[in-house]
Amino acid sequence: MAATYEKSELELELIERARNLIPVLKERADQAERDLKVPDETVAEMQEAGLFRALQPKRFGGYEVDLRTFAEIQMALAEGCMSTAWIYGVIGVHPWQLARYPEQAQRDVWGEDPSTLVASTYMPVAKVTPVEGGYRISGRWGYSSGSEHCQWSLLGGVIPPDANGEGQEHGTFLVPRRDYRIERNWDVLGLRGTGSHDVVVEDAFVPAHRLQRTNNNSPEAIPGLEVNTNPLFAIPFAQVFTRAVSTSALGALQGAINQFRDNAAQHIGKHGAKTAEDPVAQHAVADAVLTLDMLKLVLDRNYGQLLELASKGEFPDVETRLLYRYQSAYVTNVCAEKVSDLLKSMAASGLYNTNPVARIFRDLHQARGHISNNVAAFARTYGAVQLGLPNPDPYV
Repeated sequence: MAATYEKSELELELIERARNLIPVLKERADQAERDLKVPDETVAEMQEAGLFRALQPKRFGGYEVDLRTFAEIQMALAEGCMSTAWIYGVIGVHPWQLARYPEQAQRDVWGEDPSTLVASTYMPVAKVTPVEGGYRISGRWGYSSGSEHCQWSLLGGVIPPDANGEGQEHGTFLVPRRDYRIERNWDVLGLRGTGSHDVVVEDAFVPAHRLQRTNNNSPEAIPGLEVNTNPLFAIPFAQVFTRAVSTSALGALQGAINQFRDNAAQHIGKHGAKTAEDPVAQHAVADAVLTLDMLKLVLDRNYGQLLELASKGEFPDVETRLLYRYQSAYVTNVCAEKVSDLLKSMAASGLYNTNPVARIFRDLHQARGHISNNVAAFARTYGAVQLGLPNPDPYV
């Protein structure tokens, strides 16, 4: 069992800065939904607070905080606006990934401006052609959250096999904004403010140093570890990114609990019944609080154990990786269920779009659709290994 950790003064300060943004995030949540984009001023304020530097290498002005601190920052933001927390999780985790690239790629992005932000979409849709010095890629990728705030993007594709038919695997190509365009087509039920639009590339050259074999954890595939030696950067990719798209659900559930308690304390229905005295409402809020506490404990334990293994130069076994990925996907699904119960307990008054709990309901159900939150798929893969079958998931 991994020991609890003591936060540094910097980590406590970053969490407090995130919490200080909650009131203004609540005020801007409607605007983010309307504009299909987190407001520019919100991103600027997160930049000013240093939040995007949380996982950035110290060599480029970052803080290299504990992953549990990164999660607390994201959860705090989600109490105010889940769309904001979602793009923070996605954009904020990319400095961690970029730290694993060759040093030249890191300099390409941060050499002149260490505040440069990076978007992503890992769908393996790139048409990839090997050429001298690198690759030429083309394609259309969907679901690039927060892309309008970023100057670079990490784009997925399948690396072709070599002349011996070996080496084919998922790769992530690092591409500057000048080489792609964003097509605004994100018009969905929830997480509207994430602005997860399409990205289009038409025959762009990507030098070899801007490609990473995404799920390959061999030393050769993670050359950035030669200069960024913090064990933080040695944790398997899937274990870090999947949490980046599920942890905001925890903060959103807390935000829904807060709103529900405030409403229940003063709401009296058309028939004179007080919500606070309704046994169904009492059970719903108690169950939500209990569930949130358990999910956060698992998050802390898993990250603690992953960091402990990395500090010893060890790698988590397949069963552990599958379990942790399953638990990450489980988060958005169970949080959505608990907020659904809260919303039902608000009766007709909960149905208005102006109700913050209704927005959280929509956001959480949208989050369930992310491929990394496909809880049924990850349950099957973990269950298969539990029953003695080979691991069917090549991306874990």
